[in-house]
Amino acid sequence: MTVVRKYFSLGVMILMATSTFAASNLYNFTLPNIDGKPMPLGDFKGKVILMVNVASQCGYTVQYSALEAIYEKYKGQGFVILGFPANNFGQQEPGTNEEIKTFCSRKYSVSFPLYSKISVKGSDQAPLYQYLTKDADPSHTGDIKWNFTKFLVDRNGNVVQRFEPAVTPDSAEVTSAIEKLLKQ
Repeated sequence: MTVVRKYFSLGVMILMATSTFAASNLYNFTLPNIDGKPMPLGDFKGKVILMVNVASQCGYTVQYSALEAIYEKYKGQGFVILGFPANNFGQQEPGTNEEIKTFCSRKYSVSFPLYSKISVKGSDQAPLYQYLTKDADPSHTGDIKWNFTKFLVDRNGNVVQRFEPAVTPDSAEVTSAIEKLLKQ
C-alpha cells in the first residue's frame, strides 16, 4: 500500500509517494530540496553524511558556521552535510523555504544542501525522521529533543552515530568520527 504525502514548498504542493512498510535504508527517501525540487538521498550514496535538523532562530543557530567549516574541510573526501529546517521547537524556524535559504546564505554562507522545511517529531513527523528516530540503528534512535541534533551516516547509508544539539559540529568527538568513516 502507498500513502501520498503532501508537502508545501514555496506555495507549490509536492506529492510524494511513500511506502507504508519500514524503509530498510536511508537511500530509500526522496524529499524536496530548499527550492522544492525532489532530491533523493540516494544521490549521496557512497558519501559520509551528517544530517542535521536546523533552525534559524535557535541558540544553536551559530552552529551553521561550524557546519559550513567542516563541510568545506571534508567535502573533497566524500563528505556531505544535509540540513533539514524544522519548526518543531519553540517556533524557531518560522520562515518560508526562501527566507531560510536567504538567511543561511547571507548570514552563514551555507553551501551544503538544504532540504525544504519538515517536521522532525509529532503526528506530522516526516517519514525520514520516523526512520531515523524509530527504525535506524536502535542505539541511535529516540525522539528528537531539540534543533541541531546530528546523525552521522556511513558510506553505505547506515546511521552509525548520533550527536545531541550541544555537541558542536567542529568538536573533536564529531570530527574524529567523520575522519574515521572517511578512511573506510
